[in-house]
Amino acid sequence: MVYGMQIESKEISTVYGIQSPWEITEITADHEKKEVYLHVRCTDESGLCCRKCGKICPVYDRRKRMWRHLDTGSYITRVVSRIHRVKCPDCGICTTAVPWSSPSARVTHEFEALAIDLLLEMKTVSAVSRHLGVSWPVIDGIMQRAVRRGLERREETLPDKICVEEVSAGKGQNYVTIVSNSRTGTVLHIGEGRTKKTLTDWYNQFPHAQLGKIKSISMDMWPAYIHSSLECVPGAIKKICFDRFHIMKYISGAVDKVRRQEHKELRKEGRDDLKGTKYHWLTNKQNLSPIKKKELLLLRKSSLRTARAWAIKEMSRGLWNYVSRTWAKKGWDRWLSWAMRCRLEPMKKAGKTVKEHLWGIINAIVLEGSNGPAESINSRIKTVKVCSRGFRNKKRLATAIYFHLGGLDLYPGGVQKRAVSLK
Repeated sequence: MVYGMQIESKEISTVYGIQSPWEITEITADHEKKEVYLHVRCTDESGLCCRKCGKICPVYDRRKRMWRHLDTGSYITRVVSRIHRVKCPDCGICTTAVPWSSPSARVTHEFEALAIDLLLEMKTVSAVSRHLGVSWPVIDGIMQRAVRRGLERREETLPDKICVEEVSAGKGQNYVTIVSNSRTGTVLHIGEGRTKKTLTDWYNQFPHAQLGKIKSISMDMWPAYIHSSLECVPGAIKKICFDRFHIMKYISGAVDKVRRQEHKELRKEGRDDLKGTKYHWLTNKQNLSPIKKKELLLLRKSSLRTARAWAIKEMSRGLWNYVSRTWAKKGWDRWLSWAMRCRLEPMKKAGKTVKEHLWGIINAIVLEGSNGPAESINSRIKTVKVCSRGFRNKKRLATAIYFHLGGLDLYPGGVQKRAVSLK
């Protein structure tokens, strides 16, 4: 059974977010379906204009449409109205815009804002669609529109410090390139692949003078990113930073190779000196438990080759606190001298890599460049991927990254953020 009542006051239109010249003329309820219908009409058709060019045009016809709105108690609420099509001399026949919804959307701005809040909290489209009782494509469309709005509103300006990092987009050598703001930790750009062209295309969006204002570019030692930055950014040889995280990871990996090689040799002799000691050598001394600290103290006093490799690694840990470029260079030269003379092949190989990229390491020390914010973004991207159980393609992955980590203004015009998102 459907019941209705006439509404005379315009206040009810304001309550439901319906703006002039549109107003609610009637509210009906279907108690069997548990749905409420807000019947809306336009009170002044003289100002209707073409949605494409903005020119006032005569009405061509009217078509009935329905939009999902915020629930009224336990009842689903829908906005029902006849939408005008106008005949524009330039654009032809087109549908006019309505103040409560985006073009082609079948939900209101208020409902869209609620869905955005839930997406920020719940992370996945499927969970929000189940919670709100709408289909998956509806929530996916809301996310895509929110990202498009946010990117259109964002000013295309370059921060003075940026990070470049690759993120796995699937199995195998399948990556996307993430460019982020080092100061705010927000994603600026997502490019498909991790080639030189991927980063170069992004750089080419900006004028040469604006690229020259970049102070530091933090990245790993991937050649494609290095060559692209050197070609596109003025003075990049003094701005590219190979941050501490990647360098220490590479040196620690060399220590672990020495340990594994020596452990195999000792096992053949029936000795288990290095058994179960992997993280003794790789973990920061301050983070070791008291028992492991004592065990490490005994091991480092031995004649093990791993102890020598560990000492070389520990020396490199103390070379990141310099202020002067000259003294930083001298410190790393001493380290390179030891690493190249240590007769440990993995450490010598690490030393050669450090020597080739020493200019970027010195830049990172002097400019205090770090890929820490980028690694944080990488971790949060993994969280989004795990919650969503993966993505069908890179485009959907990029949309999710922009939505959660882009720092974008996602909400429809005139709608305020309702909740504090968890990030």
